[in-house]
Amino acid sequence: MTEPTKRLSAAETKGLRTAKELEGHLAWLDTITPAALGVLAIASGIYTYLGVSSILEDNGAMSFFAALAYSIAVSVGIFVFWSYMLRLLPAMRTASGFLGLTVSTIVGSLAIVAMSSWLNAAALAGSAAVEQHLDTTVRDYQSALEQAHDIALSAQALGREVERARAAFEALADQEQSGQLSGTAGRGAVFRVLTQKTEELANLEEQIRAQQPLIDDSFETGNQILGRMRALIVAPGPVEKRSVEFAEQSVRLAGVIARLDQLSVAPLVARAAQDLPASVVLPELDGRTTNVRDAQSSTIDSVLEALDQRGRTLERAADEVLAREPPIQTAYNPITSAEAVIRYAGSFVPSWAGAIAIDLLPAVLVFVLAVTQAAIRSGRDGLPIEETLTLADLKAALNAMRDVEQTMSGADAEMLKRVSEKVDPPAPADPPPRPAES
Repeated sequence: MTEPTKRLSAAETKGLRTAKELEGHLAWLDTITPAALGVLAIASGIYTYLGVSSILEDNGAMSFFAALAYSIAVSVGIFVFWSYMLRLLPAMRTASGFLGLTVSTIVGSLAIVAMSSWLNAAALAGSAAVEQHLDTTVRDYQSALEQAHDIALSAQALGREVERARAAFEALADQEQSGQLSGTAGRGAVFRVLTQKTEELANLEEQIRAQQPLIDDSFETGNQILGRMRALIVAPGPVEKRSVEFAEQSVRLAGVIARLDQLSVAPLVARAAQDLPASVVLPELDGRTTNVRDAQSSTIDSVLEALDQRGRTLERAADEVLAREPPIQTAYNPITSAEAVIRYAGSFVPSWAGAIAIDLLPAVLVFVLAVTQAAIRSGRDGLPIEETLTLADLKAALNAMRDVEQTMSGADAEMLKRVSEKVDPPAPADPPPRPAES
């Protein structure tokens, strides 16, 4: 007695219908998936070739074949890897198997990014990244030039301090000449000391004044070079050729910045301030009487004390300029497009996203297929086999049964033939006739 067939619930019927519908969709998608995966792999290989070509310095046949071989290897590797994942990961039924293949997918994705994606980004945004490197270098040079010019101008401002000191000692010399300092009018010992220091400060003031045209000329030359470097950044043509001229201009600009740094008069003022009280040549006191000579000696001591105070004031002002941070030692270092893309990756996020997406887009397909296969299994699990058979499965089963029947019929016929041969053996053949005697 056969058992009654269990009727499916509404939920089971819905799950089975959904599973069959999803299987139909997957059957159609399987026809285009290999072609789509191949197109993605070839596109990645092309951009990888461009990225490798930008790194190789030689443009000969060997470099061409090396870049071509690498790009072909990348395309094949991407196609094979994602073909494995598209087939194997969605078919995993155990958690350990699914987790293991997921880890393998992540490791493989990182390997693809390491061998291909950064080269794709170099092909997509390599020239723009190199131009940004040039622009960053120009900004560094401009900052160094302005800083050197500012330090030189600050040192030029020391000329006002020197002028004040010269004017003060010049006024003291006039007072001494009129007899208001030592009490004796004329150009005696005190007057000669004051005149000596006035002339020293006047010479220092002239040296400072002579530096100003040189500073202005150097700063103007530096700005002209910066203008040329900015023009090279946006000029048409290959960025590699522009980089060569850019490097030449950067060497010139580095020399201008060094010259500006040397034009600063702060070290000169600092040394002059130290020598101001120490380099006094004391003249012989020429007073007619002892009282006059004592007055001259006392006045000279006061002058020396004033020189010491003025010297310390000038030295402090010069030290403030010398204590300023010197210009940054800027140098232009040429880099390849691949290095530029990595260094300035934050400025080229869209290019990096596109370069990575073209390689890792199949990962989305893998997990979409895994979710779909899980939904199909969820709709079919627990149902009797006769409910899950599709028309294709039924046709395949019928064809298999027909083949089995044909095979069995052939086997039976062969067996009957052998049995009949054993029961009724064939009659022996007649011997051949003997030849007649002569």
